Amino acid sequence: MKPIFLILLIISISACKEQKPAEDLSASVIIDNAIEKAGGKILDTATVSFRFRDRFYRARRDNGLYELERCTDAACKDTLDQLTNSDFKRFINEKQVKLADSLVAGLSGSVNSVHYFSVLPYGLDAEAVQAKKIGVDTINGKTYYEVHVSFAEDGGGEDFEDEYMYWFNTENFEVDYLAYNYHVNEGGTRFREAINPRIVNGVRFVDYINYEPETTFPPLEDLDSLFQAGKLKELSRIILEDVQVN
Repeated sequence: MKPIFLILLIISISACKEQKPAEDLSASVIIDNAIEKAGGKILDTATVSFRFRDRFYRARRDNGLYELERCTDAACKDTLDQLTNSDFKRFINEKQVKLADSLVAGLSGSVNSVHYFSVLPYGLDAEAVQAKKIGVDTINGKTYYEVHVSFAEDGGGEDFEDEYMYWFNTENFEVDYLAYNYHVNEGGTRFREAINPRIVNGVRFVDYINYEPETTFPPLEDLDSLFQAGKLKELSRIILEDVQVN
C-alpha cells in the first residue's frame, strides 16, 4: 500500500505545481487565453455580419488585414462606410463620394467602435495595447482577473488616450464586465455588463447593458463595487441581431 500512496502523493504534488494560482497569471497570458476561448483563431480569417439598431455591419478579416463596413441598408447600396487598414471611404448609391477631412475621423471612429466591441476580447493582443493586471476581485460571487488596458500613441488610433478595465472570469476567461474612460465629445465613463452570451460558428458573442456612474472619471477599478452597490445608472442596451460568421 505504501508505494501506491507515494505514487499518488507525487502525482498530486506535480499537478499542483503545474496549475498556477490566479495571482501568478500575467495580463498577456489572461488575454491570450480569453481570445482563444472566444474563437479568436476563427476571427483571424472570417467575415462577420450583424445588425445593430438601424444599421448593418460587416467585417472581413484576413490575418491582420481588415475591411470594416457600416450600411444603411442590407444590400449596402444606399450609404456604405468602409474602413480599411489604409483609409476610410463613403459610397452613396455605390459611388464613392468625397468627404471633408473634418468628417473622416469621426465617421471612421464610429464605425471602428461598433466593430471593436462586437468581437471583444479579440484585438486585445494588438501591438499598441498596454495591458497590466491590477489584481483579482469578486463580482456577484464570481472571481475575476482585473486587467487595465491603455494604448501607445503609435498605432493606438485616434482615441489612444482612452483607457479600459476588463474583468475576466478566472474559470473560463470570459469577459463578463468591462469599463472605460473616453475623451471624445467632452468625455465620460461607461461600465458594461455582458448579457445573452451565445456561440455562432465557434465565436462567442454577447450583448451589453451600458451603465454610467454618478461622478466624472472615477477610478475604473472602483466601478465593479459601484455596480454591485447599485450606484450605476443604466443608459442603454447594446444588442447585436442576426449575427453571422463565415
